[in-house]
Amino acid sequence: MRTFRMKAIAGLAGFALSTMSAYAAVGADQAGRLGKDLTPTGAEKAGNGGAIPAWDGGIRTPPAGYKVGDFHPDPFPGETPVLQITPANYKTHADKLTPGQQAMFAKYPTFRMDVYPTHRSASFPQRVYEYTAKNATSCKLVAEGDGVQDCAEGFPFPIPQNGHEVIWNHKLKHKGLSVVSYSNQVAPTAGGQFTLIKLREEILGLYYKPGNTTESINNILLYFKQEVLGPARLAGQVLLVHETLNAKAAPRQAWVYNPGQRRVRRAPNVAYDNPGTASDGLRTNDMTDMFNGAMDRFEWSLAGKKEMYVPYNSYVAHSNQTKVKDLIRPGHLNPDKLRYELHRVWVVEAKLKKGSRHINSRRTFYVDEDSWQILLMDHYDGQGNLWRYSDAPSVNYYEVPTFWSTLETHHDLKSGRYITMLLDNEDKVRDFGYQSTPVNYSPQNLRTSGVR
Repeated sequence: MRTFRMKAIAGLAGFALSTMSAYAAVGADQAGRLGKDLTPTGAEKAGNGGAIPAWDGGIRTPPAGYKVGDFHPDPFPGETPVLQITPANYKTHADKLTPGQQAMFAKYPTFRMDVYPTHRSASFPQRVYEYTAKNATSCKLVAEGDGVQDCAEGFPFPIPQNGHEVIWNHKLKHKGLSVVSYSNQVAPTAGGQFTLIKLREEILGLYYKPGNTTESINNILLYFKQEVLGPARLAGQVLLVHETLNAKAAPRQAWVYNPGQRRVRRAPNVAYDNPGTASDGLRTNDMTDMFNGAMDRFEWSLAGKKEMYVPYNSYVAHSNQTKVKDLIRPGHLNPDKLRYELHRVWVVEAKLKKGSRHINSRRTFYVDEDSWQILLMDHYDGQGNLWRYSDAPSVNYYEVPTFWSTLETHHDLKSGRYITMLLDNEDKVRDFGYQSTPVNYSPQNLRTSGVR
């Protein structure tokens, strides 16, 4: 029965793509399902009759003793895995694993996935739910899917009709208004040696400010600033990005401060497949937050919904009791610190348009139905061969609340190397109470940000 249902969803997605020129929101009858058989963000409220339970509101109260500023304690302590997937048995579970995950098992004898009981812990503020319901009947795609209009604050497309809409739900997911975090990263050698790159990042998301709409924020989705704090040879570099809601009307603008030259320069290459900051070529700019930026170089299609083993409720990896050295292992992160669960995900295929340039000919995204967080991604090279595998262990940040990645890891299946981001375990947890204004993100202000 479930197999037929997946095929039906895929068929509807294909129909939606064939009629996509209308870019229309759903009708009131469909939107009326939100909060009934669908959750307020558009997921199926019911469970699957087995491992996946019904959604009951997610985490609405943090564990006892939690206070803002703490790393988020595990709300499910003492649980043990219900299944261990290893190189010896992964083929038995292949129907719930991505090609990238299967390639990890085939390549690394030490790779393991501990599967725990499923908890649908994603939750968001009530205001987000209210505006998501409004967006369902008003929000529209524009610029051939590379922009949105008539949206405000909530998820734009809780009942998605095509691949563009699913990815926009990820891009516009509520993350709080102003956030500062340590996005430290390591790119270990094949033998596991690494140098910690310390990065401090700020985000000011105008879309999330109460009262703002896509029409009132002058096409600015968010401001982003990243400063390299260490090691000394890299310290002082600063990146500033103005991310737009409609990349065709106005593409993202970016600037960099180079401490050696003491100059601010435009950085048009901070986009698409150009290498990310201090990444050793292991990730591209559009892999930040699993995917960001313009969508115009790919054809996007919605393949349907599927039950898969995904990184979820990753509070052990998130904890300040887990040190960076505890996480890093040759070839992959320490399986003892990771948690996987069975969840339903939307599957979105992105194929490079004829005549467009990108190092990936194809990508497959696996997007959590409850949070719209991209949890897994498979990347294919120019010859169509599987190249990279990415995952995003995530947690509920109780104080917002929002369900968001606490780590991002991108594996190069050819070289045997990987890069892991968001390693704040030995610094401070993300600060959602940070106060900032747009004036702090001007190129002129960037000139005063240099530290040497």
